[in-house]
Amino acid sequence: MTAITQLTDPRMARLAALGAATVYEANGQRDAIDPAIKPLDPTSRIAGRVVTVDLEPADNWFIHVALLEAGEGDILVVDAKGYTQAGPWGDVLTLAAQERGLAGLVIDGAVRDSQEIISSGFPVFTRGVCIRKTTKVQKGKVNVPVAIGGVVVYPGDILVGDADGLVRVAAADIDAALTSSEHRELKEEQMRTRIREGATTLDLLGLTRP
Repeated sequence: MTAITQLTDPRMARLAALGAATVYEANGQRDAIDPAIKPLDPTSRIAGRVVTVDLEPADNWFIHVALLEAGEGDILVVDAKGYTQAGPWGDVLTLAAQERGLAGLVIDGAVRDSQEIISSGFPVFTRGVCIRKTTKVQKGKVNVPVAIGGVVVYPGDILVGDADGLVRVAAADIDAALTSSEHRELKEEQMRTRIREGATTLDLLGLTRP
């Protein structure tokens, strides 16, 4: 069964259903996040507003702080500087996030307790998995611009993610991105219908045969 977190904004649910690839293509082919950041469970789909955390590598104090700033339908986005030699997120934080109604986690770093997280149904996108411990002593920052997989993400932005990848949508662009994504989905469905009727992809794309 596909894991789609309950989303309070119907626009988020529709973006999640349309998928990251469609939203990326329809919204100007920009702000695709490094594909090395992948869902633990490939059936996961997420879309939601972002709460950001600028984290010192190998420390998770400010993840606990950030959880108090995040709520129903939010995605916690953690910039752990791509450090994958410690796991600042695990099953306990997953439960805490679920209790607050978060839509998912995206971390440019690593997590642990991966099988427990998958079993919980909570979508987690991560660069790696690591059992090594973290400290809880270094201050971070919450709700500041962060760089995740080569893309600058701002508090309040939208992230859409699934097995194909993650894409950022600026907060001001959500309605336009949704409309253009719907149009692209309709166009591709029409193409699929034409292919079933015998048309070739060269015909449909206006390409010549060399």
